[in-house]
Amino acid sequence: MKIHDLITTTAALSDLCERLAKSDFVTVDTEFMRENTYWPELCLVQIANTEEAAAIDPLADGIDLTPLLDLLCENEDVLKVFHAGGQDVEIVYNLTGKTPHPIFDTQVAMMAISQSEQIGYANLVESWLGFTVDKGARFTDWSRRPLTDRQIEYAIGDVTHLSAIFPKILKKLFKTGRGAWLDAEMDKLADPANYANDAEQAWQRIRAPSRNATVLGRLKALAAWREQEAQHKNIPRGRIMRDETLADLASHPPRQQSDLVKVRGLSAAWKDNDIGKRLMKVLERAEPLPASEMPDKPKRGAPLGKEGALVADLLKLLLKIRSREIDVAARLLTRSDEMEALAAGVRDLPVLKGWRYEVFGKDALELVEGKLGFGVENGRLKMTRIEVPEAQAQAAE
Repeated sequence: MKIHDLITTTAALSDLCERLAKSDFVTVDTEFMRENTYWPELCLVQIANTEEAAAIDPLADGIDLTPLLDLLCENEDVLKVFHAGGQDVEIVYNLTGKTPHPIFDTQVAMMAISQSEQIGYANLVESWLGFTVDKGARFTDWSRRPLTDRQIEYAIGDVTHLSAIFPKILKKLFKTGRGAWLDAEMDKLADPANYANDAEQAWQRIRAPSRNATVLGRLKALAAWREQEAQHKNIPRGRIMRDETLADLASHPPRQQSDLVKVRGLSAAWKDNDIGKRLMKVLERAEPLPASEMPDKPKRGAPLGKEGALVADLLKLLLKIRSREIDVAARLLTRSDEMEALAAGVRDLPVLKGWRYEVFGKDALELVEGKLGFGVENGRLKMTRIEVPEAQAQAAE
């Protein structure tokens, strides 16, 4: 594979992207800094196909990233392959308002062909290529120039290894017939709504302190205000205040600014500084959350009780057995809260639809209905079908 020198000009980038546009797929990775900023600072982009690889310096004087961004977001003929690419996709969205498409994430794909739920890149390389990746340059300052040869070699390795691994993963997906399992997961990763920094929706990321409309109205107003403050100052939102402090203020709002000194998580300066004044104005103007915006109650069905909790535990045991049998990550099949809802009588659940129903949901439902049990064979748990007497079956109907 040809490894290019660090690309620092628009002309070199255009030539590279013109060649890559003829590929079936490209592997992509980024290096960025976000510890001290609200917006991640893009410091390096790595890209490769099966024939060549390059690192692109977005901080180079005068460079225009348009050829690269067009390849990622406008070219539908080239598949963009990432590993755990959520933050990489977010950066592209911040630059363009669009997401790379079509997209493939090898971390997500591994869930369909192994029991690995969040396999790291180093473990991915070791399992598929059989060698250990040197991660020594991982936590270096990517914004500092010039970049060292070691940094560039490390960064490009992320996409060259991935370009060798992706076809192997694809081959196994075809062999197992599980490619369709990932369609919804990849669409979710590419959904621009996941990356929009809408201040008015920021409150939904915070664990709601209650279902009281007045409290939630304050939570929404405070979260939007914090988001705007963080964006304006370009600092992490947690530097303004932590989620726990914000939720506490929504539940127990101070009567006057001087009371802010009593709020855990705020410094004494808030009692008379400008940001404290702005906070108080937000609380004063906050209105109850409209009924149309109230969060849906979780699908819980009837209270579980002791028997229901036992059924939920059996469902989780069944999930472990099935995920081991078919070598798939349990998290791709279902979640614990969904198992509890199923045990409580809820039936409108993803696990009871589509391919999830075929590979797991059908058995889970039969377990709840008493048609499936557990046995031990050669010291290992296995599922056993329970023959229901005809008279009992007719009575149940």
